[in-house]
Amino acid sequence: MTSPVDRAVSADDSSTNKTSFRRVLAGSMAGAVLEWYDFAIYGILAATVLGPLFFPGDSGIVKLLLALATQGLGFIARPLGGIVFGHLGDKLGRKPMLVITFLLLGVSTAMIGLLPTYEQIGIWATLMLVVLRMVQGFALGGEFGAAVLMVSEYGEPKRRGFWAAWPQAGAPLGTVLATAVVSAIAFVFPGDAFDEWAWRIAFLVAIPLLVVGFWIRRSVEESPVFKAAQANAEERSATTERSSVLQALSRPRAVLHGLGMRLGENIAFYIYTVFVIAYAATYFDYDRGDVIMAVTFGSLAQFIGMIGGGHWSDRVGRKIAMLVPSAVLVVWAPAFFWLVQSESLPMLWIGVCVGAFFHGMLAGSEAAWITELFPTRYRYAGASLVFQGSSIIAGAPAPLIAVWLIDSFGVATVVGYLVITMAVTVIAVATSKETKGVDLDAVA
Repeated sequence: MTSPVDRAVSADDSSTNKTSFRRVLAGSMAGAVLEWYDFAIYGILAATVLGPLFFPGDSGIVKLLLALATQGLGFIARPLGGIVFGHLGDKLGRKPMLVITFLLLGVSTAMIGLLPTYEQIGIWATLMLVVLRMVQGFALGGEFGAAVLMVSEYGEPKRRGFWAAWPQAGAPLGTVLATAVVSAIAFVFPGDAFDEWAWRIAFLVAIPLLVVGFWIRRSVEESPVFKAAQANAEERSATTERSSVLQALSRPRAVLHGLGMRLGENIAFYIYTVFVIAYAATYFDYDRGDVIMAVTFGSLAQFIGMIGGGHWSDRVGRKIAMLVPSAVLVVWAPAFFWLVQSESLPMLWIGVCVGAFFHGMLAGSEAAWITELFPTRYRYAGASLVFQGSSIIAGAPAPLIAVWLIDSFGVATVVGYLVITMAVTVIAVATSKETKGVDLDAVA
């Protein structure tokens, strides 16, 4: 029979665990919002003002392509960050990586807001922008997987899909914040003032966000699942001490399923949030501010879809929760472009919001699924390889490829691009294993 003292201690432990989990969730969300704010700000401004300011030439479309190409450089750096911080995170812990990557990303973003332009210092301005963009990508590559892992490893197993979706939902919240900030700045400083200098404010907003997020993350405690695995590792033979990245790659099935699933999902995200801004404002008679507003509300729909998708995956399983929105996105691709071509603002809103919502359902469900694919001793590395490896083959080139396809061959080729890549996602999910209920403490 349990004594009153035991019950009191148990109650205290439960209260402590709940407090720790709240801190982990708040810290992961704060970082995720800032990180995706930083990335979204660059994406929005790359599609609007950065091209003329940092790249030489007379062709507007060339400047746009160059600006989007520098956006892609950030994606190229993300797998490198995932490898470096994934290895360190599996060896030293999740918390130190959360703090280091957070600081790197916030500082590099603020510095972009202080850069001189090409007109002022020539090619050095372009080079500095490229370097800072690479630092952004390197930091995000290490952080995002850690944020999802911390919440997944702390959260209640029966609701893991729901809780893991929250740091994942930092992407649309960061996009909402980014588009809201850009819209507010454009409203206060319209026209030439925005294009010449006021855009810098959007990057400098990262400074107060960095201070608040760092303060929250300092109080986050290390994952108990990682602590247990670390203690167990001390009893294991030296043969298991190789890099966690190599351990993940030695069992490539999980990595390949994850990359396949992320292919269409990642491309869809950047089509509905970044490419659509340049596409609608450049090729049709849409006001840039109206398109940004549509993306803002689309991101809210995406956020709802993510949280709902994560919750649904706890009820029906990860595979069903991912297959349904994947199939819908295959069908929605041609409908989306038809709605944009209508040159009707309400139709544009419908196209963006519906696409973003179903993308959110897919991405919300994937967070727990990717976490559950890997054992603790190389979970950080494996998840980072999946999350960030897909950035090279999917996220990085997506806006660039889409602009090039439309300019060279017409809109039908972009529709085909979306449909084919989403079909790969459907196949990857359909052939993968169901992970709902997997024990994250397992060492296998």
